[in-house]
Amino acid sequence: MKSFIVFALFVAAAVAAPASPDASATILRYDSDNIGVEGFNYAVETSNGIQAQEQGQLKNAGTENEAIEVRGQFSYPGPDGVVYTVTYIANENGFQPQGAHLPVAP
Repeated sequence: MKSFIVFALFVAAAVAAPASPDASATILRYDSDNIGVEGFNYAVETSNGIQAQEQGQLKNAGTENEAIEVRGQFSYPGPDGVVYTVTYIANENGFQPQGAHLPVAP
């Protein structure tokens, strides 16, 4: 009986917990252009302030060093009200993010 009461308390707490504002976010804009192996790009924006965009391009086509290079950026509002933005590039040298809030290697 005690375990049933504890279980009921957990269920009641879960039901009473306020829903995250992100749970009801909707997509305001979505653009996508996938042109096959030659490249792609997309952009998305949601009602809760999240934005992202990315472009990919094939480099050194037909060679031993063929690779896709991706450039993009995303931003989101933090819990402190500040909008954080990350710009990045990903290629044969790895993922290279940049942002005012990210630590920089010495």
